[in-house]
Amino acid sequence: MNSRKVLLSQTESNPIVLYDGVCGLCNHLVQFLLKRDTHDRFRFASLQSEFAHNLLTRHGVDPHDLNTVYVVKDCGQPGQSLLARSDAILFMLTQLDGIWKLAGLGRVLPKVFRDAVYKIVARNRYRVFGKHESCILPAPEHRAKFLDV
Repeated sequence: MNSRKVLLSQTESNPIVLYDGVCGLCNHLVQFLLKRDTHDRFRFASLQSEFAHNLLTRHGVDPHDLNTVYVVKDCGQPGQSLLARSDAILFMLTQLDGIWKLAGLGRVLPKVFRDAVYKIVARNRYRVFGKHESCILPAPEHRAKFLDV
């Protein structure tokens, strides 16, 4: 069996977070999710990976735009969908237990406002949080959650 097919079959019910692998803020987000994802829901791939490139291209999104975090829901299924920017962030937070579910209340704010704030943060993320020379490798205990390692 094709190894790529195995990866896709393992992710069908797991949302996939596509993030900028060299961005300090994005890496903090991934670490935040790994620590709080007690139900093992999320899988991850850097935007720089071939895996992310192929997914984004299928959705008609520029795979070279690294200024957006995405969540792919129902990967490999007919209802596969792509969430971007503030929609992706709110989805991620509402999938966590505890107080993080309250982040869903952020949906009462107009999407145009949420995305404007998101874009301001994205535009300044390297300056504030730094930029790595290459994608950071996940810890051994989390490697199976990364689809591009």
